[in-house]
Amino acid sequence: MKHIVHIAGSLLLALIIWQGLVWAGNWNEALFPSPYRTWTGFYELVADGTLGQDIIASLIRFAIGYITAAVAGMVLGLLLGWYRHTWAYLNPIVQVLRPISPVAWLPFIVLFFGIGEMPALVIIFIAAFFPVLLATVAAVADIDPVYLKVARNFGIGQPAILTKIVFPAIFPRIATGLHLALGTAWIFLVTGEMVGAQSGLGFLIIDARNNLRADLLMAAIITIGVLGLCLDSGVRLIETAVNRRWGVHERS
Repeated sequence: MKHIVHIAGSLLLALIIWQGLVWAGNWNEALFPSPYRTWTGFYELVADGTLGQDIIASLIRFAIGYITAAVAGMVLGLLLGWYRHTWAYLNPIVQVLRPISPVAWLPFIVLFFGIGEMPALVIIFIAAFFPVLLATVAAVADIDPVYLKVARNFGIGQPAILTKIVFPAIFPRIATGLHLALGTAWIFLVTGEMVGAQSGLGFLIIDARNNLRADLLMAAIITIGVLGLCLDSGVRLIETAVNRRWGVHERS
């Protein structure tokens, strides 16, 4: 109940500040729409089905890019974290590539994959891959040696040590990388959809801007934020379920 009250209070405060900015700035609503004007634009997008179609398109792209990056990051992270000598050679390369914004690769992504769906998927993949990879490698390197001693005492060999001992033990730390990757990938989803995509929330933003519909633009922005919150909450629920399944204590 308190959680609902907090959400309602936060929403009310945001609306008051928003409306206050509209009044204080005395801007034309065609440039900076009020909450009511944005609501009418949101209703328009819902009524004609545009918003629903764009949300579905964005979620499908995001799911493909994010899940692929998460699986690849965890698998490679387990292997590279376990074989530390190999990671010692690859780590400098990863540390050079990691800070580069996925958008910086855009000309080469378009060159290799063309214009359309693939650039958005590749950008999402790049944005999500490195946080998961680095979190997994660091978690493997810091695993409690007791787990490995117990596994060896019971005669457990590879690949069972990695899949049945190491991975469950370090999953709470990997989950931190998954949360970070989700936020980063969701941000760059919009950028990816601005490159040749004909659907999705990123395309909706570009279309609203080109048609000088600030109300639709604001509605799309708010939708992106709300969906991002829902996705993060979904990942937390999955994390909690996995921790309970493996008997891992939840973090406070």
